[in-house]
Amino acid sequence: MSDLGSQRLKGRVALVSGGLRGIGLACVERFLAEGAEVVLTDLEAEDGTLVGETLGRLGQAASYVRANVTSEEDWEAVLDAVTRRHGKLHILVNNAGIDLTGPIAETSLEGWRRIMSINVDGVFLGVRTFVPLMAASGAEVAGGASIINVSSIMGLVGLSEVSGYNASKGAVRLFTKSIALEFAEKKMPIRANSLHPGFVVTPLLKEGFQRWVDKGVAEKPQDLVDLMSSRTPIGRLADPSELASAAFFLASSDSSYMTGAELVIDGGWTAQ
Repeated sequence: MSDLGSQRLKGRVALVSGGLRGIGLACVERFLAEGAEVVLTDLEAEDGTLVGETLGRLGQAASYVRANVTSEEDWEAVLDAVTRRHGKLHILVNNAGIDLTGPIAETSLEGWRRIMSINVDGVFLGVRTFVPLMAASGAEVAGGASIINVSSIMGLVGLSEVSGYNASKGAVRLFTKSIALEFAEKKMPIRANSLHPGFVVTPLLKEGFQRWVDKGVAEKPQDLVDLMSSRTPIGRLADPSELASAAFFLASSDSSYMTGAELVIDGGWTAQ
């Protein structure tokens, strides 16, 4: 029997970047169902339609702060908002990210720097900004505070023509291990683990598949969905809720002995 909605995160505060769509939104919804209060960030205007509709559906335990994860000033504004509204933070999910595909000879320095800025700098800034507050908050809960950095199976194995994405997600993986050791050595009550999704049905994936279609690789995005499903041992792509369940585990006290670890949710892709 599922324990979804068991309120096991009651009394905890979570922050999810890239929280309006895909895996980020699924994490927000799961954390709320488990009793947490959740702050989500994204690039939409705070008075925009999507934000209003999303918060209206999520309820009063959710709040939103517009933030560009590459901006130190925006992260400081998020810290200020979290401190004023909650005064603590137990869970940080660094989820915001983009992809970059194409042959290395056709990859621009601008594109390379952009993906590194969002996928790597954004994670670094999120962690650096919230370490003091999370260290104080982590002393309140069993297992301490939890940082969950969303990497990818592309942070574990290579794939042709996604070198920029591979490099950025590999950086997230090793950054997570380093901070996990640092916090443990300093006896700080913060754990840090990386989450490694396989192919998940999200807006980011659909946009990426559409670009491949535009290049003539396939006739329609569904052809690529079918291809990736056939190459995945479990025979399908993941639903964002399945990644949210893994994030909930890392956020909860059930993972109290996990830090510096990689949680791979990929339908068997990297087992091949």
